Amino acid sequence: MNDLTFTIGHEELVIRQRWEVVSIINDILIAVWFIIGSILFFQESTTMAGTWLFLLGSLELLVRPMIRLARRVHLTRIGRGNASDSDDDY
Repeated sequence: MNDLTFTIGHEELVIRQRWEVVSIINDILIAVWFIIGSILFFQESTTMAGTWLFLLGSLELLVRPMIRLARRVHLTRIGRGNASDSDDDY
């Protein structure tokens, strides 16, 4: 059995953890906007508010790749970004 060893510097680990937290918060907000928007669609009087929350949730979906791009740029600036980074990590 071959063991793989990866060395991650403290600064890189901190950066990765911070961006992961930002990504998790963004995903939670997406769910909140769509859940509340869906509930608001049950009443005709709140349909407009529900529509705005759906739009907000859709914009949050746009933020997801921007978070990943910002993370990659940040890691590249400290000399840690490379092709071996997983794109499905968050």
